Amino acid sequence: MSHGDDSKRKRIAVIGISSFLLVAMVVAVTVGVGLNKGSNEDVNGSNLKSTKQVSASVKAVKAICQPTDYRKTCEETLQNAAGNTTDPRELIKIAFKIAEKHINEASKKSAVLEELSKDPRTRGALQSCKELMNMSVDELKQSLDKVTDFDITALEKLMEDVQTWLSASITYQETCLDGFQNTTTNAGDEMKKGLKLSMELSTNLLAIVAGISSAIPSLESLGQRRLLQDDLPVLGHGDQLFPAWADIGKRRLLAEPASKIKADIVVAKDGSGDFSTIREALLHVPSKSNGTFVLYVKAGIYQEYIEFNKSMTNLMLIGDGMETTRIVGNKNFVDGVNTYHTATVGTYIKPGLYFKTLHIILPKSNSYVLELILQIALVASVVVGDNFVAKNIGFENNAGAIKHQAVALRVSADYAIFYNCSMDGHQDTLYTHTKRQFYRDCSISGTIDFVFGDASVVFQNCKFLIRKPLENQQCIVTAQGRKMRRQPSAIVIQNSTITAHPDLFPERKLFKSYLGRPWKEFSRTIIMESFIDDVIQPDGWLPWLGTFGLKTCWYTEFNNYGPGSSKVARVKWNGIKTIDRQHAMDFTPERFFKGGAWIKATGIPVHTFLGQKMISSIGEGIDLRVFFPFSSYIFS
Repeated sequence: MSHGDDSKRKRIAVIGISSFLLVAMVVAVTVGVGLNKGSNEDVNGSNLKSTKQVSASVKAVKAICQPTDYRKTCEETLQNAAGNTTDPRELIKIAFKIAEKHINEASKKSAVLEELSKDPRTRGALQSCKELMNMSVDELKQSLDKVTDFDITALEKLMEDVQTWLSASITYQETCLDGFQNTTTNAGDEMKKGLKLSMELSTNLLAIVAGISSAIPSLESLGQRRLLQDDLPVLGHGDQLFPAWADIGKRRLLAEPASKIKADIVVAKDGSGDFSTIREALLHVPSKSNGTFVLYVKAGIYQEYIEFNKSMTNLMLIGDGMETTRIVGNKNFVDGVNTYHTATVGTYIKPGLYFKTLHIILPKSNSYVLELILQIALVASVVVGDNFVAKNIGFENNAGAIKHQAVALRVSADYAIFYNCSMDGHQDTLYTHTKRQFYRDCSISGTIDFVFGDASVVFQNCKFLIRKPLENQQCIVTAQGRKMRRQPSAIVIQNSTITAHPDLFPERKLFKSYLGRPWKEFSRTIIMESFIDDVIQPDGWLPWLGTFGLKTCWYTEFNNYGPGSSKVARVKWNGIKTIDRQHAMDFTPERFFKGGAWIKATGIPVHTFLGQKMISSIGEGIDLRVFFPFSSYIFS
């Protein structure tokens, strides 16, 4: 079909949706008038009117809560807080405020427990909880700051943003609970109780948003496709203009050699820059910058712990090469630090949010219709791209295998891009924590679960190097952490190489290695068009513990090659899926998270679909590095 036909089809679809909403809202108004008329004509006055108001409020609450997983929680909390409110817009606001209230209460509880706890590991976990609860609350507060009219043509982008945002809120709460591993007090159980209600409320909000697709059948004509046995829409179909932050200057910066870049701040260990440490330089990074701010770190080993916080918007970190500019740390679990805080480098960069009002009609089985006005977060075009971009940098945690969990890089930033970077460690090397991330031409090394987390993340042209573990240990490349089935997150590995690190290669047959295991119940990992070496066991995937997640995970391999790619002897779990080419397309950047726009806008090469050659949106000047696998064909 031609581009003109696509545009025409999309215009017709938008008109169809708009017409659908208009007609449905007229019906909703008519129903509302009917209800009001009955109560106004009652000669007895207030009692019957009050009863009907309560009845209408209950119906409104039930309509909003209908698609949720924890319907009783949704209905009870809303009815208790809403009184006689029937305005769906107000009910949605109340739902957000209720979730915020309970997360705040959990945060306060963590502070009290921290004061009472004498166990250092428990205190560390509780400190992480306070930080993570603040991140969750921050997301919710932003959602009530501003309300503007909704543009129906932005529905797809809107759906993607809000589901990513709510998914992150859930993951932050789950990460809090993860921190209590191997603690010696009951604080973990207390926090789990404290977060039970807020987790249910957050999950319900995600369910309401996910229900929009089924409430508007015309969405299918915009290109939404369903995941195989995973009854949720794939996010990010369609075209999108380059975001405002992706100016020509930023694209040129990524194309230029580091030595020719005019950086805002230069860090150099030899004293030739503005500062000799990265931490000192970060004190001079402007808060909430609207323009690209370039931090150039010259060659050297920087033994520092770095946190790129949420105020550092549009920050670009550029080094002299993944092997020459390296940020190194050694915090680890064995020495008493919880996994979340072992990271050598951490990023949490949150986009500025403006709020849109979406008018949706939900039909009820008992034949009445209520208008649902859903308050949802939409990243405004003037501030979209409060991204973190890193190029030619190495991140390392050198604690060693004996120290167990030791994160080199933790990423919680939205629209985060890493290009020609390395992440080296052993267990839990790269923590792809939340939101949307893209890794291109990167090298990631480790032993156990060395790529883990709950982001929507795509790796292209990357190397996954399995290192030599301790005796009696097995190696696992991925441990994806999707807790709820409606979360849009997944680990996608495309056109990459999975092989043994040089330190393991001669002994690769002595240690078993696997593609992944289900860290959380709905873990989702897709490996496609990649080279899988003979270091991977024939059964491919490893259980986490017993039968946990084996029926609910979503693992698939598509069109891979190499001596370890055969699926003949793979495990036969219910969670192992077979997909065709059309379905595999859903996990390419263009469809998975609109990577065809926000990634190409930077000039970084990206395969937008399947089976493509490397492309760059700026043509000449981009460093098109080609990775050749450390395969058995090279080392034999």
